[in-house]
Amino acid sequence: VQLQACGGGLVQTGGSLRLSCAASGIVFDIMNTGWYRQAPGKQRELVATINAGGVANYADSAKGRFTISRDNAKKTLYLQMSSLKPEDTAIYYCSANRFGANYWGQGTQVTVSS
Repeated sequence: VQLQACGGGLVQTGGSLRLSCAASGIVFDIMNTGWYRQAPGKQRELVATINAGGVANYADSAKGRFTISRDNAKKTLYLQMSSLKPEDTAIYYCSANRFGANYWGQGTQVTVSS
């Protein structure tokens, strides 16, 4: 099983980024998936989830600015981020889980400069 996240980078306040997470080795379309982030010195926190049925949920910090989506045919999870703020700076991790199994990607760094 592999979750390969990419798309992070350095962006100015107010900018946008699109993260991608390509999955392999799992039956992606039945997995519940999500994005989490971890800032320096802080615990990992939920950003957004989208379940196998396509229902999305967002952390309050992400509502109205981030959009999570998935393409089951491509086995890929996305996170479109806009109106980025310095407090969004973190390593972003994708995850997939179902039936007691939980998989994590390696993380992609997002840095928002003020």
